[in-house]
Amino acid sequence: MGTAPMPHRPDDSRRPPLWLRKRVAAGSDTSNVSNMLDELGLATVCSGARCPNLPECYARGTATFLILGSRCTRRCAFCAMGSAESREPLSPPDPLEPENVAEAAARLGLKHVVITSVTRDDLPDGGAASFYFTIDAVRSRLPQATIEVLTPDFLGNRRALKIVLDAHPHVFNHNIETVPRLYSTVRPQADYARSLEVLRRARDYADSRRLPLRVKSGFMVGLGETDDEVAQAMRDLRKAGCDMLTIGQYLAPTPNHLPVVRHVEPKEYDAWRDAAKEMGFTAVAAGPFVRSSYRAEEAVHSEADSR
Repeated sequence: MGTAPMPHRPDDSRRPPLWLRKRVAAGSDTSNVSNMLDELGLATVCSGARCPNLPECYARGTATFLILGSRCTRRCAFCAMGSAESREPLSPPDPLEPENVAEAAARLGLKHVVITSVTRDDLPDGGAASFYFTIDAVRSRLPQATIEVLTPDFLGNRRALKIVLDAHPHVFNHNIETVPRLYSTVRPQADYARSLEVLRRARDYADSRRLPLRVKSGFMVGLGETDDEVAQAMRDLRKAGCDMLTIGQYLAPTPNHLPVVRHVEPKEYDAWRDAAKEMGFTAVAAGPFVRSSYRAEEAVHSEADSR
């Protein structure tokens, strides 16, 4: 895997390359999932974050559930989720949301349920209790399903993290999103070291209790990072106890968001995947359209089958 002494220059091409042209199968119908979510008053990160995989996932009858509302207390420069102004209070957690998520998961017949949230720094526990209740509700309805959570950093609150882990999800995911040098631009209200500590504590929690928890993280490429920085981020995640990794292309959700610096070629993802495997990651998804929860069930179930 080669190195680059300087960040790649911005890509002047306005049209995305061929490998970034998402094709949707003819006859794909997303209305069943959309209508059900509307009926239950639920949001998904698929819609809120303008994920390019939404048509495919909805047509397959799956979605990543977004709890705690659709407005975030942070303003990351890459994210399409709505941001709350400090003068505008956010709604408290919906007490019916856990059961509604469980109902939706049951109607879809999901074997792997992914639950994420906006960041809620306004809540004393950062929304950890809502994660706990949602995991519990889903497990009650779908006891055979595996459950994955993708959480914020809870401002490093150890008690909040423990609340989530005490619900015993099968996969704990927290994304670093980018390399440390770019944090001030990409996610200025977050902290790279704090995110690594969240992952490390999750690993320590599972190991101390001999729980089969998989610890997962991921980041975007195409924001100006160098190959050396990508390699170091992977090493940092492995050292923090991550065994599952995702790497995907950053795509600006609107012209008002950070521009894409570079469209990463598919062969580079292959090199990163191989390098991550050599580092000891047991499951690696790397490619232009890879996202944290895209086909997440395949990584979890294929890993389980191999053990």
